[in-house]
Amino acid sequence: MLATLEIMSGEINPWRRVFAPFAVGYFLSYLLRNANAVISPELTGDLGLHAADLGLLTSAYLLAFGAFQLPLGILLDRYGPRRVEAALLLICAAGCALFATGHALPQLAVGRALIGLGVSACLMASFKAFSLWFPIERQASLNAAIMAAGGLGALAASSPLGALLPVLGWRGIFLALAAIALLVAGLIFTTPDKPAAAARESLRQQLAGMATIFASRAFWRFAPQTTFIVGGFMALQGLWAVPWLMTVNGATREAAAFHLLLMAGAQLTGFLAIAFFVQRLAKAGLPPARLLALGMGGGLLALFGIVLDAAPSWLLWPALGLVFSVGNLAYALLTAEFPVALAGRANTALNLGAFVGAFGIQWLFGVAVDAGQSAGLAAPDAYRASMAGLLALQAAGWGWYVLEGRRASRRGRGHAAAPPQP
Repeated sequence: MLATLEIMSGEINPWRRVFAPFAVGYFLSYLLRNANAVISPELTGDLGLHAADLGLLTSAYLLAFGAFQLPLGILLDRYGPRRVEAALLLICAAGCALFATGHALPQLAVGRALIGLGVSACLMASFKAFSLWFPIERQASLNAAIMAAGGLGALAASSPLGALLPVLGWRGIFLALAAIALLVAGLIFTTPDKPAAAARESLRQQLAGMATIFASRAFWRFAPQTTFIVGGFMALQGLWAVPWLMTVNGATREAAAFHLLLMAGAQLTGFLAIAFFVQRLAKAGLPPARLLALGMGGGLLALFGIVLDAAPSWLLWPALGLVFSVGNLAYALLTAEFPVALAGRANTALNLGAFVGAFGIQWLFGVAVDAGQSAGLAAPDAYRASMAGLLALQAAGWGWYVLEGRRASRRGRGHAAAPPQP
């Protein structure tokens, strides 16, 4: 009722009524995504998991999350972000409760998958809401600001979460998260509605719009880089960073969690910097597309340094988090290629690539580590070989983005130079 009155009176404050609730939702989503990285030693000890089992369990979140992205885009464009995200967060709460009470790998995997499904709209619903309530020139900075809320969630899922483990245990933590998910669902449901053009489309028209996105060369410019680099970072931050630091660098679990805190803090700094300065940088001659290329290239250098142990780990992992923060620019850049009515589907199509990559990398990284050790490699060497394979995939995705950008630039100049047709 309050939202309706505000809309009718024209006095709605989109920052307070739209941005803030969705920011809280994405905070929770990121916290849940990374929670298993800190509790992984407890999960391994309680359940007797191998590396591949741990990777599969944790990546069940990513599989369910990614599998729902295409239907999610249609739902967001048709029914709006308020209804869709609030309903899904109820599923998240059920998943947290199931995970907290599980005692076998299948039950825990189902709970983790329900969590992934339940938070699958938290970022994409935010982007859709911003496309409805804010002008296009604000999208890049708004997207970075919502990612900063996720960065706070990543901070919470590091040393602070580790400090709660002795008090609540990992089961108590997930029961508390179930209650929080219910509260956030209610908060999201109070946000106002703004009807979108896609709400008047038939399902056939919505599917045709999705096909247009996948047939677009613009989409395929961003997809490989997002899949391997963004997805790879999510896989490391969400699980493998802590085992890497403990196995390769000899860190304690507390020290490894502190590395995650430093990485999340650097990532948050990057998100805030983009939110405040991306428009100024564009005016100064550094447009978002070029900033994205530079940032992802910097991420490759940071990961290369991690593989070679070229600098202290407390410096390299935060550097990786800092440069990764530019990855969200791809969503705003891709959205600008399509009408607003397609914004939900464009964003979720790209996000599908990120989560397919995160799921595959998070699982297969563990498989590669186990295979390396079975082949006779020491555990640290098996981790290094697996990370080198990931780096090769990421370099290929980044190279494709850079080459496609140059081709698009040449095509643009060619069209500009072409004489008018009679």
